[in-house]
Amino acid sequence: MKKELLEWGKAIIIALIIAFFLRTFVFATSIVEGASMDPTLEDGERVIFNKIVYFVNEPDRGEIVIISRETKNYVKRVIGKPNDTVEYKNDTLFINGKAYEEDYLSESLQHETEAFGPVEVPEGKYFVMGDNRSISKDSRNGLGLIDADDIIGRSEFIIFPFDHISMTR
Repeated sequence: MKKELLEWGKAIIIALIIAFFLRTFVFATSIVEGASMDPTLEDGERVIFNKIVYFVNEPDRGEIVIISRETKNYVKRVIGKPNDTVEYKNDTLFINGKAYEEDYLSESLQHETEAFGPVEVPEGKYFVMGDNRSISKDSRNGLGLIDADDIIGRSEFIIFPFDHISMTR
């Protein structure tokens, strides 16, 4: 009986160490607060984000990222990468002077986006926006350009509420 308890104890300790490692270095969760990413992500949804991906790669345009600012996390979409010029006019996003198709936005959300720019994104910075552009606090108004070090992961899955479980895009 003592040997069996010792084996169970070892298994539990190993499981806790693995869980701690995964939670600290590989995956974590974040709660979407507010409607700035509607309809892609809704207020109150919990997402799992990949913390290790940006140690290997840089954030890519269109990815949904988690941004850490002081004591708050923000969930936004990467629009402009370092050395890009970003502009929105005539219901069209332009990256480096070329129209960029935002297939993740409905036509009505494209019409709600106010014109801005051109904005030049310096080295080491990113331009991010929420999908619900009319109410989003993002690089246009409040968050400013995002330091690469403030991007702590890429959103991978919606895990709560359970009837919303899916991959994020």
